[in-house]
Amino acid sequence: MTTTQMENPIRQKPLRLWPGVVAACLLLGARFGVKALVPGFSGFSKGMLWALGAALVVLLWWVLFSRVPWKERLGTFALLVAGLVGAWFLKHESMGPLWLLAYAFPGVCVALVVGAAIGYRKTEGSRRLTMAAAILMACGVWLVARMGGISGDHDAEFGWRWVKSPEERLLAAAPLIQKVPVPVVAEAPKEQPGPTTVATPTESPAPEASKETAAPALKTHAIAERDWPGFRGPQRDGTVHGVQIATNWASTPPVEVWRKPVGPGWSSFAVRGDLIYTQEQRGDDEVVACYNAATGGPVWLHKDPVRFFESNAGAGPRGTPTLSNGRVYTMGATGLLNVLESGSGAVVWSRQAAADTGNGGVKAALPDWGFSSSPLVVDDAVIVAVAGRLVAYEAGTGKVRWVGPDGRGSYSSPHLVTLDGVQQVVLLSDTGAISVTPADGKKLWEHNWAGFPIVQPAVTADGDLLIAIGGEAGTRRLKATHAAEGWTVAERWTSKGLKPYFNDFVVHGGYVFGFDGRILSCLDLKDGARKWKGGRYGNGQLLLVADQGVLLVLSEEGELALVQASPGEFSELAKFPAMKGKTWNHPVLAGDLLLVRNGEEMVAFRMPNAAR
Repeated sequence: MTTTQMENPIRQKPLRLWPGVVAACLLLGARFGVKALVPGFSGFSKGMLWALGAALVVLLWWVLFSRVPWKERLGTFALLVAGLVGAWFLKHESMGPLWLLAYAFPGVCVALVVGAAIGYRKTEGSRRLTMAAAILMACGVWLVARMGGISGDHDAEFGWRWVKSPEERLLAAAPLIQKVPVPVVAEAPKEQPGPTTVATPTESPAPEASKETAAPALKTHAIAERDWPGFRGPQRDGTVHGVQIATNWASTPPVEVWRKPVGPGWSSFAVRGDLIYTQEQRGDDEVVACYNAATGGPVWLHKDPVRFFESNAGAGPRGTPTLSNGRVYTMGATGLLNVLESGSGAVVWSRQAAADTGNGGVKAALPDWGFSSSPLVVDDAVIVAVAGRLVAYEAGTGKVRWVGPDGRGSYSSPHLVTLDGVQQVVLLSDTGAISVTPADGKKLWEHNWAGFPIVQPAVTADGDLLIAIGGEAGTRRLKATHAAEGWTVAERWTSKGLKPYFNDFVVHGGYVFGFDGRILSCLDLKDGARKWKGGRYGNGQLLLVADQGVLLVLSEEGELALVQASPGEFSELAKFPAMKGKTWNHPVLAGDLLLVRNGEEMVAFRMPNAAR
């Protein structure tokens, strides 16, 4: 070695920072920029996947191209992994895989770059301490957070870990009363937890008695008119007949009758006379609840010691009760099918539907968002969808009558329709649409259109079928006909002018009205052409008040709106704040009684009559 070489030893090259900064900027742009340009699940999924790819580029830069000593590269990478693993095990129970992939992992990769940038001109020791602090802070912040689910656009809702959830506040303020066992008429399968029913007088005072006293009483003549037997009404089409409501809410707004806390869940209501029914979660118990329509006070509560929770949509059942022949039919998020006496909540029979549809005696797999079917009663059979497979039971005994073909996955419910003069049950599933006979479950026809179905189909006035499978696929009109050789299903049109996610649509006067993402849209049934698009209501739900051609919209933020159901242009007639908080549940209008709820509270309004 020469004297010059001894005097000028080879120095470690400085940190190459710019590739990491570029990758971090691409990560942030993918994670938030794509979501801003492309709303809904499509924008979220693309943004998350691209952000994960950019996060991997950050790691590749650090390990392979950062030029820092290998000891520092590997040590920092090990600290990053250890921090994420520690955060995963110490996180709040509400944080699921979505949090890790969409927020924690990309965030800690950005923290790695930020720490490197802050320590860029520091000594090696100082830079290492700066980077370690940045990584540990990025991981540690999740130890004090809890997740309140996501919005319809897949934006996560975070809060402080120590703040009680609405469900925890409900349980602390209004614990369920002492259990009163009810005899089981038909014994449930042995693997099921034993159900109980809590009976409570209808006149029991509620915590909000002062508000109820101040609110106008429901007129008794309207009770006989209140008949809403289940999910989206008698035909499951979200259409109200025989009712006309005032549209000038500035002078005659909806009048609040009562407001009550309720356990989480995305159930809607069933109504019969002066009783209303819904499903909710109360801690470790899944509940079928009957309330008094006039006061909101509990009549009876049936409880099963099961709990479903996932971090995106939270806890609780997803289905809506069905009323038929003096009984209440319900399906919980874990697949528990209950048949109860509507007046008392006494158990008639109970089945675990997931066990009845599995292969080889193995239970059907629990979907990511839970079983979401609302039971359908046809003659003497009750039919439910266990993900993408229909199963029918004898309504009186609970005996399995038939199990239909496997459509893999679905969050839709069985739908009774008449096509080409033939009554049939249609289910939208991952494979498309499938139709079976109600009596024996034999397949009549199927239409392949792979997707992610949540909404219900609809029937046009001339007997065609409208279906939607989620995502960017849009809406499709089908013509199903049969002859001696079998059924033929023809596609009449497919339109991307209406792309419902989990927001059901309605048909009126030759047009279809529904949500195209977060915005209302109107399509012409003749060709699927969009007539208008307007009104931002988030991922809400709607009803059609058919006699006067108006849409009753419940926004995702809990606002009520009236929109003209006509093809000319978007026209909002009125708006009214009904409730606060994420509202995905379907509203119900039974007579002059409007019922709305979300995962925190339920509210009853008396709707002003147009004739008054």
